[in-house]
Amino acid sequence: MNLYALIVAGGAGTRMGTDIPKQFLILAGKPVLMHSIERFHAFDKLIKIIVVIPGSQFELWEKLKEKYSFSVSHTLVKGGSSRFFSVKNGLHEVEDNGIVAIHDGVRPLVSIATIRRCFKAAEESGNAIPVINPAESVRMITDQGSMPVNRHYLRIIQTPQVFKTNLIKKAYLQDFTPEITDDAMLLEKTGETINLVEGNRENIKITNPEDLVIAAALFNSIF
Repeated sequence: MNLYALIVAGGAGTRMGTDIPKQFLILAGKPVLMHSIERFHAFDKLIKIIVVIPGSQFELWEKLKEKYSFSVSHTLVKGGSSRFFSVKNGLHEVEDNGIVAIHDGVRPLVSIATIRRCFKAAEESGNAIPVINPAESVRMITDQGSMPVNRHYLRIIQTPQVFKTNLIKKAYLQDFTPEITDDAMLLEKTGETINLVEGNRENIKITNPEDLVIAAALFNSIF
């Protein structure tokens, strides 16, 4: 069965307060996106890696690959107007008989163990998404104000979200709707049950400036 990693990196760096897209910011000596790609290459040297970025960033990416002597083989795909369409574009490079991990390009600290758990569960059950328990107390905003929610029943969703390719390609035949914020939600609309597996707490998404500082500290402690 063919294995794929579809890595989506369409950020523009707005919330980072920088002109450099967040996936190209430097972490531990190289761009964040390169670390994310290397995690899947370390998991399986034969996995087919598909990287989706805006077409306007292709030239920059080629220059960065040369500058950092980055040689992990991957297919570059032009992103769409939103994450939905970027993933859909990337899925054109995926055959029906396989398993694909869809991963945020700005999650460079996903563990090999998390990737392995997700692929194993997806092979057995059709899909798998990594989750962690929230560490803080949480409240839900309502029309009447706010109310506490028992965090025992809540999970924080991470990536990679891993699917049998025929299932997720079918899910992406549906029309785009703004309330769908991840791939699992889209698959769930087809009637599939979503399977949760253990993620790793270090697998943070780099979105704000402080996230890069935290990621650097975590990188030094786990690699």
